Amino acid sequence: MVKRAGWIGRLGSRLSRMEARLDERRAEVEAETMGVPQKPAAGAAPAVAAPVVVAGPRERPDPVTAVPWGMRVAAEVSWRLLLLAGMLWVLMKVISEVRLVVLAFAAALLVTALLQPFVVRLRRLGLPRGLATAVTAILGFVVIGLVGWFVVWQVMENLDDLSDRVRDGINELKLWLLDSPFHVTEKQINDIAKNLTDTIGTNTEEITSAGLQGVTVLVEVLTGMLLAMFSTLFLLYDGKRIWNWVLGLVPAPARPGVAGAGPRAWRTLTAYVRGTVLVALIDAVFIGLGLYFLDVTMAVPLAVFIFLFAFIPLVGAVISGALAVVVALVTQGVFTALSVLAVVLLVQQIEGHVLQPFILGRAVRVHPLAVVLSVAAGGMIAGIGGAVVAVPLVAVTNTVVGYLRAYSQDQLHGGAPVVGAAPNGATALGEGVTDPV
Repeated sequence: MVKRAGWIGRLGSRLSRMEARLDERRAEVEAETMGVPQKPAAGAAPAVAAPVVVAGPRERPDPVTAVPWGMRVAAEVSWRLLLLAGMLWVLMKVISEVRLVVLAFAAALLVTALLQPFVVRLRRLGLPRGLATAVTAILGFVVIGLVGWFVVWQVMENLDDLSDRVRDGINELKLWLLDSPFHVTEKQINDIAKNLTDTIGTNTEEITSAGLQGVTVLVEVLTGMLLAMFSTLFLLYDGKRIWNWVLGLVPAPARPGVAGAGPRAWRTLTAYVRGTVLVALIDAVFIGLGLYFLDVTMAVPLAVFIFLFAFIPLVGAVISGALAVVVALVTQGVFTALSVLAVVLLVQQIEGHVLQPFILGRAVRVHPLAVVLSVAAGGMIAGIGGAVVAVPLVAVTNTVVGYLRAYSQDQLHGGAPVVGAAPNGATALGEGVTDPV
């Protein structure tokens, strides 16, 4: 009995010690969690100090670091593109409001690029600047006026003959349709003619309105011609001062680059205008000779139209060639029309593969896709004038961007100003910088 009581007492004391140790361990764990150091128990080995971790509020990451890099780059590019698009839209709205002035000044730049070398040559011969400018401008405007008068005179002289031949061609077309396998009857042809007559009669007001609009367009054209003439005179006479004034509007850090890009852009424009005039003249002469030997009515006016439409790349050649083929078809028949088509295609192939690469050179050549898109955009924005100006604008922009890129790279690596020949894509052949006009 005594032994049993002693064994139970020892078991109870052991349980008490185990419970004390558990309490101490629980206190240590709680102390580590709360960051409060605890004294080791009596007789226990000193514990290695563990790093104290202070629990605090959980911090969220920076939102910028949470966005993927590609998305951040796309966002940066997008808002800049939106800003540029907005500025471009505002610029287009302003240009559309003053379209007549813009087109007149653009035409003056093209004419100045064509006539300015003559002013330079006359001044080298000893003529004063004012006299050289006056002689060049008067001769240039007289030639342009004579060409316009000649076209109108030829059209008026051949209008009666053309109407008679068109009437005969319509009768031949009518007979061909009656004998064709399409089973067209004379009643159907008469119904079509009657419907056309009724349409013209019922739309008299619209036709009259279109005529009034034509008068308005004529007044605008005359106004634009006067603006272009005065602008050409001032550009020929005072181009250097005008260019220096434009440079004064450019911020000082960007002025050296613009001063180098301006002359190269002017050389590109001059080379483009000279080459286009020469190519258009060759096309008009050879196609006009073909029309003359094929006895096509109004061969000379059609040749002049081919010359004028050649200033609209790709599209102008197609329109003028189609006009010549249609006139040959209604006046001379199918065989003559096919012959005219062959002549037009042959001359245009020679132009595209021989004349343009040789005369214009690679310096002012623009990719055909860029030509088509620029002509389409220019026509949508400003009609025929926009289509004429679009391609030289793209060529000049290409030269300016190429030069500024090379200039910025040179400034970044060398720090010295660009001196010497222009980079690829420009037409500057000599050293130094000259005035654009």
